[in-house]
Amino acid sequence: MDLTATTADLANAAAEAVRLLPGRMLDPVLAGLLLTTTDSGVVLAGSDRERAVRLSCEAAVHSTGKVLVPAKPFAETLRALDVPMVRIVVEGARLAIRTPAARFALPLLDADLHPGVLVAPPRVGSVDGKLLVSALTTVAATASRDEALPLFTGVRMRSDGDRLVLAATDRYRMAVASIPWSAGPGSLDALIPAALLAEVAKQVRGEVEVHADPNRVGLAWGSSVVTTALLDGSFLSESKIVMSEVDTHVEADADVLAAAVRRVALYTDNRGVLKLEVGDNELRLRGADQQAGEAEESVKADVDGGRTSPSFQSRFLVDALRPFTGGRVHLAIQPGMRATVFSSPDSEEVIDLRYMVAPMRPPTT
Repeated sequence: MDLTATTADLANAAAEAVRLLPGRMLDPVLAGLLLTTTDSGVVLAGSDRERAVRLSCEAAVHSTGKVLVPAKPFAETLRALDVPMVRIVVEGARLAIRTPAARFALPLLDADLHPGVLVAPPRVGSVDGKLLVSALTTVAATASRDEALPLFTGVRMRSDGDRLVLAATDRYRMAVASIPWSAGPGSLDALIPAALLAEVAKQVRGEVEVHADPNRVGLAWGSSVVTTALLDGSFLSESKIVMSEVDTHVEADADVLAAAVRRVALYTDNRGVLKLEVGDNELRLRGADQQAGEAEESVKADVDGGRTSPSFQSRFLVDALRPFTGGRVHLAIQPGMRATVFSSPDSEEVIDLRYMVAPMRPPTT
């Protein structure tokens, strides 16, 4: 293998591949990056047998070949270079990264032991990348990070006519977003690891094609393709949350309410729980702690219905209000320990987002 490429392009491709692949791999072969030359450049690929990524980078190919090298050192070396062009060439049992003034040599791993990268499943539709990123930024953040409960660490992505519905929960909160979707042949219903989707959201550009079969799902944008095995997500359904007992509707400025939550949260107990009291034309936030003291703050609001006053973990409230920054937010409050739903009062929003938060036992004073 011998090729010359633009340093920035190759460095970006290598960094993107490393971020999309699992970070902790004990097997050096699975932790490697497979480089394969093509007529137009080089393909960078990696796989841990469950997740796989493939990216292309334009390059001037002087001689063809396929090699496997340690992924992270390769990416970090390229990122550290400050020259416009770089040459990648096999020298014996090493892959040399050459510049006019420097040479860095990485050991070659056994490419024959690498599982390779499977072809992506059939295409099932496409979605606007900006809308997908916006939805994932909120939804993926509500998935659990506890690997002991893998079923709660994913985002359920399913097609519903001309809409793509994304949902995730960590059992204490749930976010559901619906965005426009260009349906293709077949249908989509998959539980995808949220950590992968959160990384995808940082890298997506332009339109995203979605590929799926009963066991795998793939996302493709630009010259990038990432596929992963699915989690069992049949249990995760927003329709199981009953919303027939809403007795209090509140509408307020999301930014003003979030700022008040952050201030009152400084005076909450070790659980971070504050009370949201519903008044005639206001929301009154109360926090109390034997050591920190106590605080209350009122926020103007439009109130309709009863006066149910739930308590919430303050950090969950801040997270629930963040997607509505710059506008107003509607709260549908249910009595007892049923979830409160945060949504936009604007029915013409392109992204239909509902954020559900379970209440907590009120703080003791």
